[in-house]
Amino acid sequence: MSANWLLSRRAFAGGLATLLLARAARAQGFAGLGSEASGFTEVLPGKTLSFPADHGAHPDFRIEWWYLTANLTDERGEPLGLQWTLFRQAMAPGGEGSGWGSRQMWMAHAAVTRATSHHSAERFARGGIGQATVTATPFSAHLDNWQLRGNEATSAASLAPLEVSAAGADFSYALKLRTERPVVLQGDRGYSKKSERGQASYYYSQPYFEAEGSVTLGGRVSAVRGHAWMDREWSSQPLASDQTGWDWFSLHLSSGDKLMLFRLRHSDGRHYFAGNWIGIDGHSTALPTDGIELTPTAETMIGERRVPTSWRIAIPGRGVALTSTPLNANSWMTTRFPYWEGPITVSGSHAGNGYLEMTGYNANGG
Repeated sequence: MSANWLLSRRAFAGGLATLLLARAARAQGFAGLGSEASGFTEVLPGKTLSFPADHGAHPDFRIEWWYLTANLTDERGEPLGLQWTLFRQAMAPGGEGSGWGSRQMWMAHAAVTRATSHHSAERFARGGIGQATVTATPFSAHLDNWQLRGNEATSAASLAPLEVSAAGADFSYALKLRTERPVVLQGDRGYSKKSERGQASYYYSQPYFEAEGSVTLGGRVSAVRGHAWMDREWSSQPLASDQTGWDWFSLHLSSGDKLMLFRLRHSDGRHYFAGNWIGIDGHSTALPTDGIELTPTAETMIGERRVPTSWRIAIPGRGVALTSTPLNANSWMTTRFPYWEGPITVSGSHAGNGYLEMTGYNANGG
């Protein structure tokens, strides 16, 4: 394989990605995720998720992702966070396709965040040519040399052990992820509603990873350890047409409980709330939509965008009253579809840390 051919292939993939993303940006909802999904497989309640098969790709659905975040501490006791994400997007209904006839596009994001810096990178790939693939057994997900992979010992129930690695122009990282606890179903046994009009995804998480490895920033290598959370979702229309973006929390509480919450913002201000309480025993319970309060308490100007980077989180039925604080309020992902993603700490009724992701905040305030 010649270097010129490889460069041409990547240039083609990048050019096609630009065209598709520009088209999506004009469509409904953040990144076009609220557009009508005729011809794609529909997300319906009552499906039983199956492992290891559902760790792999679902090309009959329009979009899916493998999303890892990690809250870490280096050898000097300083906190940092990292992100690794692989997205698959179908350009048209009809399943996988083969070779250059593949209907699939792939996109990957990676980031490292410290209190005083935030570094991010993005890559694209065309499906069908081996540049990006996901296999269920043994689990492996990659785009070029950005990898999230298991081995013959990786359990279908826990999706562990895994190794994750990525590198940008000014950072790199490599972690080993371990747990013996099984994955957790979000929503109602894996069926996660996104609106009252039927939009939904299939959604499960592995919130129990223990992480250990190294992060390189500015030529300095730091040994790190902590915990990580992986989300898996697939859907064909995860947003309603008038939903402009989301605010999503994944929290590791000092009690040992885990908490996932999100707010999907409607253009008329009538937002949709959902979440799951994951007890110490691993039991996942969907929270009532009217029992979740997510209230911004402070904003950060990032360019011309006003982004809510501190929050009050309340679940009165669980005795939860938290305040979230970002490690770095400028954790802005400078990707084709820009968004905020970074580590946070929480205090109040519970202590803990986790990650916050916010999308759809435009220059006019979002």
